[in-house]
Amino acid sequence: MTTTPELRATTARQLQTSESRAASLHAFVGLDGFVDEILHVVDKRESAEKFTRLPTIAKYAERLAHAAGHSTNVELIRRQTKLGGNGPIMANALASFAMKVCYLGNLGYPNIHPVFADFSRRAEVHTLAEPGYTDALEFEDGKIMCGKLAALYEVNWENLQRRFGVDSLLARMQQAQFLAFANWTMLTGMNDIWEAVQREVCPKLTGLRRTIFFDLADPEKRTHADVLRALGLITGFEKYFDAILGLNEKEAYEIGGHLDLDTSQRTPDGLLALAQQIHARLQINTVVIHPVSYALAVSANDTALVEGPYTPQPLITTGAGDHFNAGFCLGKLLGFKNAQALLTGVSTSGFYVRTGKSPAVADLAGFLQNWPGTA
Repeated sequence: MTTTPELRATTARQLQTSESRAASLHAFVGLDGFVDEILHVVDKRESAEKFTRLPTIAKYAERLAHAAGHSTNVELIRRQTKLGGNGPIMANALASFAMKVCYLGNLGYPNIHPVFADFSRRAEVHTLAEPGYTDALEFEDGKIMCGKLAALYEVNWENLQRRFGVDSLLARMQQAQFLAFANWTMLTGMNDIWEAVQREVCPKLTGLRRTIFFDLADPEKRTHADVLRALGLITGFEKYFDAILGLNEKEAYEIGGHLDLDTSQRTPDGLLALAQQIHARLQINTVVIHPVSYALAVSANDTALVEGPYTPQPLITTGAGDHFNAGFCLGKLLGFKNAQALLTGVSTSGFYVRTGKSPAVADLAGFLQNWPGTA
């Protein structure tokens, strides 16, 4: 894995010298929106104030399995209520880099939900529908996201035209150097939106070639035909943009399966080989995959794998992948090679899971200079 002190130092210096460039970039991001409740599951309660939490998903699964044929009580402790959704979390992270962000999604309708108030002060936001709601059960080894999604079905091309407008969409896309569409899985109207955007908006864009990022967000529950259609549309965007597909480890194996690729080698080298196969099949600019402890990226002439600053006891995990995506894309927009962009990504998520806060560019440089575990 390529995570040397020299590479970290070089990346930190480049971030420091690029801070003003980051602040000049415009981003257009969409299209989801959630209110997230971050929850812990009680294992044993000793008093009104003191309890121990179930540490792992496996332990939680055991608790539920033992209730089969009977019943059980599960106590949830709310740790935080925050803005959620892959798009808002990524956009909020981009705004923390001082990028000029325009966000379109379901943030409350007709009025924006109060949980997005701070985000609305940091970015230009527009809303299409009521938000979804997520109960995020966090454990030391992962999280279980329980979503209430009815409002997301209103995020469709018809409502986008009526409540935002095609001319407004064209103007925001024209202004942006970077675009991102997140949470395809939960937005059942996204394929139709992408098709319409390629038909009605992309041919009218002028100026320099832009970068566009796609996050499918756990496509396990979507049909094979839907997934293949989405991948075909992502390939279609490459005509107009430098397209980046972002995946976590689970998603990478699922996409590999849909494309009939070899997913048998469950090692870092095997995952890198799978990323190369996905990249070759889709013919897009970059495929990036971020497992928990490392990350890798494949472009036409640039392949890299770096180790991340893994911590076994994160303060928060919900949104870590979205922060990685924001950091990686920042690196690409600043012209970094994949290894440096990956380091920017894992530093963004590493800072976030330790502090619960989205880092500024200066925070990333400091994190790289004081890499966890090297003191």
